[in-house]
Amino acid sequence: MLTANKLEAIMELEKDLRSQYQEQLDTKSAEIDRLTARESELQATIDKQLESITDLSAKASENQKVEQRNRELHNRSENLQAEVAEVKQRIKALQKDLAAAREDNKALTQFDPARMKKNLDAGKKKLAEKTKAADALQKTLSETKKENAELQRKVAELEAKVAETEATDAPASEAKEESAAA
Repeated sequence: MLTANKLEAIMELEKDLRSQYQEQLDTKSAEIDRLTARESELQATIDKQLESITDLSAKASENQKVEQRNRELHNRSENLQAEVAEVKQRIKALQKDLAAAREDNKALTQFDPARMKKNLDAGKKKLAEKTKAADALQKTLSETKKENAELQRKVAELEAKVAETEATDAPASEAKEESAAA
């Protein structure tokens, strides 16, 4: 019964951990997707801005204005690239957390409740069979002891009768021997 309680506790713990980690996994997966989408948007913005810089520099008649815009766009792109790098680092950290959560989940799934219950049931069945066999042997032993005691009692009675018969026969045979000797 104690093993069944432990099994139920393990099953409840597994259920709780799954529900707990599943929410974290879903949250982290959603954040990864969001950050990946943001990275794509930022990269598209960078590409667009670089394209704008190229077009402006080719079409611009005043070099000074073009250079100023180039500097501004370049600074913006560097800021966006720094932001993308930061997002990539966050994605890597989230992926590590996801891998750790998956390992925890894998460790928890090693405790297969169905298999453990099946083993428990098999163990109970074997124990019941052994108990039944032991009871049968105990019953047989008790019967054998009773029979043995009864037989020993009968042997004792017969030995007493033989001794009594020999005692009564001994004086008669002595008398026969004396009368034959005389």
